[in-house]
Amino acid sequence: MAIFVDPPLWPAHGTHFSHLISDTSLEELHAFAAAAGIPDRAFDGDHYDVPERRFDELVAAGALPVEARILVRKLISCGLRIPARQRDKSLKLPLLNRWNTIMPGHDALFLDLLDRWGEEHRKYHGRTHLLAVLEALDVLTEPAGSPRTVLLAAWFHDAVYRGVAGQDEEESARLAEDRLARAGLPDAEIEEVARLVRLTSDHRPEPGDDDGALLCDADLSVLGGEPEQYARYLAAVREDYAHIADADFAGGRAAVVRQLLELDPLFHRQRARELWLDAARRNLQGELRRPGAGPADCVSPQSEAHLQA
Repeated sequence: MAIFVDPPLWPAHGTHFSHLISDTSLEELHAFAAAAGIPDRAFDGDHYDVPERRFDELVAAGALPVEARILVRKLISCGLRIPARQRDKSLKLPLLNRWNTIMPGHDALFLDLLDRWGEEHRKYHGRTHLLAVLEALDVLTEPAGSPRTVLLAAWFHDAVYRGVAGQDEEESARLAEDRLARAGLPDAEIEEVARLVRLTSDHRPEPGDDDGALLCDADLSVLGGEPEQYARYLAAVREDYAHIADADFAGGRAAVVRQLLELDPLFHRQRARELWLDAARRNLQGELRRPGAGPADCVSPQSEAHLQA
């Protein structure tokens, strides 16, 4: 029997939730959940969401406590993990729960952002990426949590996405300025959210910009994923740029990867470096060594300008 539970870090419904998984089979997971009295509605495809009040009880019943990142790795390695992009259509509720912790009562703005993140042309830069960034922020700031401005910047940072590097971030920042002003946020908060959104264009916060570093680290956390996760990321990014010819994409992507490897630091916060830096360097260097990874100088300037991480 191999049942695992991560710490109750995930906020919703006025409490925090843990994830309960099996690294053997869903049958084993369902049996454990039934014996523990966890309702069927708590099952979410490859795990159960359980409130923090049940954590000690589940550990006493035999669930092994592990860090969130370890739990995800176990789920991936056993083949039970549902790829994030397959969840895209079912993310309304978890995203709504998160939205209500920072902007309760602004349902129209939530639905506008949800629609934007769910646009059909998005493959990687969709709702699953948004949720992944929000979850990475949780991990980096536990147990205190992120400032509201950082969370709002995460919500807006790819709210406009046409696959044009620099322009997308600028238009997303302007959208944040407009929508948050309408929502009645103080000018200082709006200015900070827009500043943070613009930072995701090059992921180069100034020294001492802790909030900028936090958002940039969370946005690039996918680079430090396990090999299968990174392969899914690459496949989704290629679909995002399906309109670009293979040769131009290969050259443009190689340029992006080299720019990422030249970032010093790639991750700014100590926690982010511990979690993702080694794997990110392996993934990026391995990508450059793959057959078909074009040299940076074989791409047209127009195509390179359209590629983002």
